[in-house]
Amino acid sequence: MDYSQFFHMIPEAALMAILVIVFLADLILKGEKKLASLSLLTGILLALQVVVCFAAGPSSAFAGLYNVTAATNVMKIILTVGALIVVIMSQPWLKQPTVTNKIGEFYALLVSTLLGMYMMISAGHFLLFFLGLEMASIPMACLVAFDKFRKNSAEGAAKFILTATFSSGIMLYGISFLYGAVGTLYFDDVAAKITTSPLTIMGLVFFFSGLGFKISLVPFHFWTADTYQGAPTPVTGYLSVVSKGAAAFALLTILMKVFAPMVEYWEYLLYIVIVLTITIANLFAIRQSELKRFMAFSSISQAGYIMLAVVGNSAMGVAALSYYILVYVVANMAVFTVINVVEQNNGGETRMKAYDGFYTTNPKLSLLMTLALFSLAGIPPFAGMFSKFFIFMAACEQGSTLAYAVVFIALINTVVSLYYYLLIVKAMYINKSENPLPTFKSDCSTKLALALCTAGVLLCGVCSFFYDWIRVAV
Repeated sequence: MDYSQFFHMIPEAALMAILVIVFLADLILKGEKKLASLSLLTGILLALQVVVCFAAGPSSAFAGLYNVTAATNVMKIILTVGALIVVIMSQPWLKQPTVTNKIGEFYALLVSTLLGMYMMISAGHFLLFFLGLEMASIPMACLVAFDKFRKNSAEGAAKFILTATFSSGIMLYGISFLYGAVGTLYFDDVAAKITTSPLTIMGLVFFFSGLGFKISLVPFHFWTADTYQGAPTPVTGYLSVVSKGAAAFALLTILMKVFAPMVEYWEYLLYIVIVLTITIANLFAIRQSELKRFMAFSSISQAGYIMLAVVGNSAMGVAALSYYILVYVVANMAVFTVINVVEQNNGGETRMKAYDGFYTTNPKLSLLMTLALFSLAGIPPFAGMFSKFFIFMAACEQGSTLAYAVVFIALINTVVSLYYYLLIVKAMYINKSENPLPTFKSDCSTKLALALCTAGVLLCGVCSFFYDWIRVAV
């Protein structure tokens, strides 16, 4: 084997180096300053990783087993930025006595999941894709159960690992059908040989179902709310945006590249799943009183919107999905940063009722939370409005009456989502409370995370550079 081909995998090699450095630093660093030193080191290394991904060019290695395009590099940059924000926002939580002795393990697991996502979206072979998916899923289960002294954390991790195992088995079953039908697992070869036989149709359905669990598409979403509630808040934010974004991009790539000859089959499957996902998630979100469960159903709804980009089956769809994930990362992480700092300063309270009168005691956090929620709801001039617009435009490129009907239903659901996002704004600004949350001062890491997220929400909405950069790449 020609080992020089590993030089084509520079982003993955750099991430492996970060993993080794973090592991060694955890062994070497001691004392009270370990948290600050290790966090600073990991943050700087992930920031440099963004530069590495930006500089990396298109490449291929191991006879097409591993492929990199400009579009995959853009997605790696977005995922790395999301991981960097998680590192920054997690500082208040990592100072707790129950987890402060496991800082190195947290960062090592975080980087491990990111490495798995890199492999997943760069795969040109179904087995490498599956290995990347498992490299991301197994450390993620450890992150969900990281705070082992909380009952909800163990329960959420159990549900996550059981559903992840079940979905992986279903996906591998579907991949075996495809191998039996075409005799190869390379994406390009499968696309050239695939036909609409019963075996390949079953393979498509099982593969889509398995990845639907990872993205939390209805009806594969039942694990999401319990896992999001049980996981530590920084992990919930990471799971809701970075993990979901990587799986959505991988699904789009495989459907458009491998299953292109079967587009008339998976388009109808997508129509049904998108409508069910957005509608059911919105209806359940309205009924939630616990904020992390509320954001879980919000993320399920957002997954339905993300899948609209796949309907168009075009380059514009790839650009729209990447841009949507970028905007979703900064907006959703801003919300989870506020939830995290409130949770740490209020005895672990995450019920929505606790935010009654929040503006009277913490006006700045209330304002930033409102901006992020407005972006998630798609209110102009925030970035969320433009991301939804591009998603709808990409879906309309399909041109069929059914595609227009699905977009119309999604538009109606946008109004519904505006209502339940405004429930939080109403609690903060209008609802009265006899015992509101106390006034507290955020630490520097929380301020930095909120500054990055708020800048992303505002700048992505008023600067065309971000979308143009993504569009040119794809």
